[in-house]
Amino acid sequence: MASCDKICKVLDIYEERLSKNKYLAGDFFSLVDLSHLPFTQYLVGQMGKEYMTTSRKHVSAWWDDISSRPS
Repeated sequence: MASCDKICKVLDIYEERLSKNKYLAGDFFSLVDLSHLPFTQYLVGQMGKEYMTTSRKHVSAWWDDISSRPS
C-alpha cells in the first residue's frame, strides 16, 4: 500500500472524529492537535499534498484553525 493511501485512511478517520468534535481529543485544543502541526505542515507545504486536507471538510476546518493559532 502506498504511503499516500495510508495517510488518506488516517485522514478519513480524523474526518469522522472531527465531524463530532472541534478538535481530535474533544472540543478543546490539546497536545493531540499540537503534535500534528509539524507533519501536516510538511504534508501541505513541502509535499504539496494540500488536497489531502482540503478535500475533507472537517479536517480542512481543523487544519485552518490549528495552523492559524498564535505561537
